Amino acid sequence: MSGPDPQGPQRLAPVPDPEGAAEPTRAGFVALAGRPNVGKSTMVNAMVGRKVAITSDKPQTTRRAIRGVATGAAEQLVLVDLPGVQRPRDALTERMQRRVERELKDADAALMVINGEEGVGPGDRWIAALLAAAPVPVVIAVNKVDRLDAPRVITVLSAAAELGIADDIFPVSARKGTGVLELRAHLGALMPASPFFFPPEDNSDQSEAQLLAELVREAALRRTFQEVPHSVEVVIDEIDRDRSGVTRVLGKIWVETESQKGILIGAHGKMIKQIGTAARKELQRELGVQVHLELSVRVRKGWRGDERALDRLGIE
Repeated sequence: MSGPDPQGPQRLAPVPDPEGAAEPTRAGFVALAGRPNVGKSTMVNAMVGRKVAITSDKPQTTRRAIRGVATGAAEQLVLVDLPGVQRPRDALTERMQRRVERELKDADAALMVINGEEGVGPGDRWIAALLAAAPVPVVIAVNKVDRLDAPRVITVLSAAAELGIADDIFPVSARKGTGVLELRAHLGALMPASPFFFPPEDNSDQSEAQLLAELVREAALRRTFQEVPHSVEVVIDEIDRDRSGVTRVLGKIWVETESQKGILIGAHGKMIKQIGTAARKELQRELGVQVHLELSVRVRKGWRGDERALDRLGIE
């Protein structure tokens, strides 16, 4: 599950080629850019072949540049799931935007993901202008085409072509896997000749604690609305495995106000129990063992605008 935790591609030491490799390998970094909720995280999971990035219908689900590792026989894609590109509104979104710009600068290719259901809008054109300035080849994936009829697919593909930033545009459904293998193969061919950056068995650069925290946050995001999801952050304080095979996970959910805390806990603790039950199932699926999950909710007023709080949370 876990691998190195580099700040950028230039800081990773390539892994030596396996002995007796039949052909030279290709490896590189692909930055996925797009508006919030276009399906970038689902795309990463589909290309990796397992869940490495959480998903929800809430904007700002992805806050950190999560790296998924998709390894084939002779190519390795390090897929950087960037936060949804948007105009910054606070210290949190400013950091997210800076991370997007750094990752694009260091990538070997960029994959722009467009929501086919919504078509190409002003936000997509703003992102296209950002990608046009990046010194890397750009590929466009029009996602969610499984929900469109053929004429609508053609219309959206034509609009994507008019952005003028990519020679190659792929209609895909990350949810169903349609077109994903073809897209992955094309991106692999764009990568430079290089040894792999990660061992072939790795599928993410996240630590275990980071992934478990994200799975808990996903459970909270899927059960809350309005401003609450944007104010939720999760920290895993302890992971303890006992001799009986049970893993005890202790975590905190941060929010910004007492009212948000009340919503997360719910009447008679109903909401936090639902979140804990859903999260525990995901943690057990990920770890493959029985999990005892303990969650508490804490208030940190205005943490999204607090530089020190963001440092503590590891949001760069």
